[in-house]
Amino acid sequence: MNTMSLTTLDRGKTTVDAEAIEALSAQLRGTLLQQGDAAYNEARTVWNATVDRRPGLIVCCVGASDVIRAVNFARENRLLVSVRGGGHNIAGSAVCDGGLMIDLSPMKSVRVDPAARRAWVGPGATLADVDRETQAFGLAVPTGINSTTGISGLTLGGGFGWITRKFGLTIDNLVSADVVTADGKLLRASQTENPDLFWALRGGGGNFGIVTAFEFQLHQMGPQVLSGLVVHPFADAEKVLEEYRKALETAPDELTCWVVMRQAPPLPFLPAEWHGKDVLVLAMCYCGDLQAGEKATKKLRAIGSPIADVVGPNPFTGWQQAFDPLLTPGARNYWKSHDFTQLPDRAVEIVTEAIRELPGPECEIFIGHVGGAAGRVAQNATAFPQRSSHFVMNVHARWREPAMDRACIGWARNLYEAAKPYAAGTAYVNFMPEDEVDRVEAAYGGNYQRLLEIKQRYDPLNLFRMNQNLRPKQSQRAA
Repeated sequence: MNTMSLTTLDRGKTTVDAEAIEALSAQLRGTLLQQGDAAYNEARTVWNATVDRRPGLIVCCVGASDVIRAVNFARENRLLVSVRGGGHNIAGSAVCDGGLMIDLSPMKSVRVDPAARRAWVGPGATLADVDRETQAFGLAVPTGINSTTGISGLTLGGGFGWITRKFGLTIDNLVSADVVTADGKLLRASQTENPDLFWALRGGGGNFGIVTAFEFQLHQMGPQVLSGLVVHPFADAEKVLEEYRKALETAPDELTCWVVMRQAPPLPFLPAEWHGKDVLVLAMCYCGDLQAGEKATKKLRAIGSPIADVVGPNPFTGWQQAFDPLLTPGARNYWKSHDFTQLPDRAVEIVTEAIRELPGPECEIFIGHVGGAAGRVAQNATAFPQRSSHFVMNVHARWREPAMDRACIGWARNLYEAAKPYAAGTAYVNFMPEDEVDRVEAAYGGNYQRLLEIKQRYDPLNLFRMNQNLRPKQSQRAA
């Protein structure tokens, strides 16, 4: 009898009968891929090009029944499992080596009920998919800033972006979720049904099951926002950041302003002599009345002597895609991040010193402006605990050639270590690379022990471990 060797949960090998694999394939509405199949390489390729893993099997799901069958097959055969939504995660946890990859990317449906202000979203949808449907009705759910990001990973890790200060995190707008748990059951999680699971899903990542549908509450917003970039010479960075901090002290919730520091790309509105030069960019979005936005952004736009100011009315869907060209697939990426309650002077100095040592033209540092409505939620209301952080810094090393790995990763790590004494000590799990398993407990702070208890209840064998993992006690003993 023909068999296939696959990687187990214990990272050893097991053999699975070819007949069993064929039987699984016959049960699926979607597709089962193996190495050598025409679509295999595309299915295993994710956003971060440092990730080059080869699953033994890939189940491309088109509905919850496919997910249930894949989970049951993996559990019964003790296979290592990974779950792909949008494939955008920095750690590359969507792909495993040798085991079973459950691919949700075909499940892209988005259904909007404009009267109820609700959206039902499939786990394979991207932020662009969600924005297109919701904005057709002048509605929005707060998500991230890169439209090719998958809704699943973003939501399960927390989710913040341009309109978070006004409407909260993505998880603060999650009403319910359909979840396939490790025992192959389909559960509904909400405030009234399996509330412990619902609490854990809101920030606890993919540790507890596979979400096959999200239900979000929506908010009236758009279709236009006041948004755009103000670009400054990097020589003025410290003064600009000082004034930036002051301007944000009185910023309304409708206003969000992020800082991006990098070499200037060849943007059409920048004079050619600035292309490739170090710049500091204030990227801002006001999600309320446009005239009120002009007044609210005045302090930020009055800072220094900018090279360019292209802030104006824009479709929200367009603004959500503004940074996509800088984050296309195919590059090698490594991130290090910190949360900050404030930005002390020494932290600013460390960041500006690092920009003067950029190892490549695509490397950057951005500082996300959060707080607002997201900061007015109790720390223990959801698994996501970082409610007091006002800023999130992400050190984004990005390059093309493997020969640059050491220089780019080293630059990010050095900056992370230098800024560590001034940071809050927490972490955003969606920004954590694969090598930061030691930060998981700190990322969840006071919520960590409750998360472990819920993990033990829903996934005692740690079937869902390809993530920033919460290891149940049984799994810890086995290790």
